Amino acid sequence: MVTGFWQRGWVQFGFDPLLADWATHALVGARGSLDDPAHAQWLDCEGTWFIGVDALDNDAVGAVRDSGPLQGDAIDFIQDQLTFHALHKAQVSVMHPGYPRPRRGEGKAAFGYRLRRDAAHVDGLKPIGPNRERCVDEPHAWILGIPLSQASPNAAPLVVWDGSHKIMQAALKRALSSYPPAEMSRIDVTAIYQAARRKVFDTCPRIELPVRPGEAYVLHRHTLHGVAPWAETATAGPDGRMIAYFRPELPGGVAEWIETP
Repeated sequence: MVTGFWQRGWVQFGFDPLLADWATHALVGARGSLDDPAHAQWLDCEGTWFIGVDALDNDAVGAVRDSGPLQGDAIDFIQDQLTFHALHKAQVSVMHPGYPRPRRGEGKAAFGYRLRRDAAHVDGLKPIGPNRERCVDEPHAWILGIPLSQASPNAAPLVVWDGSHKIMQAALKRALSSYPPAEMSRIDVTAIYQAARRKVFDTCPRIELPVRPGEAYVLHRHTLHGVAPWAETATAGPDGRMIAYFRPELPGGVAEWIETP
């Protein structure tokens, strides 16, 4: 499992009763976040995607309501092989039938990319300024995904490109390593990022990762990933396909983000 993560850039964990219990508690809080007017702006793609950044009211160890802290095999893996950082409020990502539809302000080309390439991206790279230059705005340590609702495997599962973290990290390191750490977050990496992404599409297998409550996956921070369309035959309950994502930031900023294995 450990070797697989470093080679592939992701690892999936089977059913864990500790995580299943946490998901039961978190689901109640997640439902409340969807009804909170303060989070209304997160419903996008014509009502087919609730983006839900910082929507779950958990504490720094993942406890929500009376759940207790996050525990289980996935957490043990992070503590043993990565570093467990204090957690932010989790993203609550919810997909519904009909996804994808265009996001607000999304042009034809961008929506086409969402349809053809699952909106594939590396987390933390954001378009900045009037020219939409991509910079490393959020240097995440890792990505932990925990499903909260039951859905069929073809209900807009996460998609990863196997081994893509090696290509993306090498390219971004070349783009940024010559700059002082204090400047790295302001450097435009758009061209290098897009070239590396094309190489990933040409050389790395695309893999869908459906999960159910009690399971989880951990992604390397540089793994290219996205979301598959909701298939016509997909099924889910009224909660849709709901996943809580934790992506704590590295204390060493962008310099640590490109240098750490």
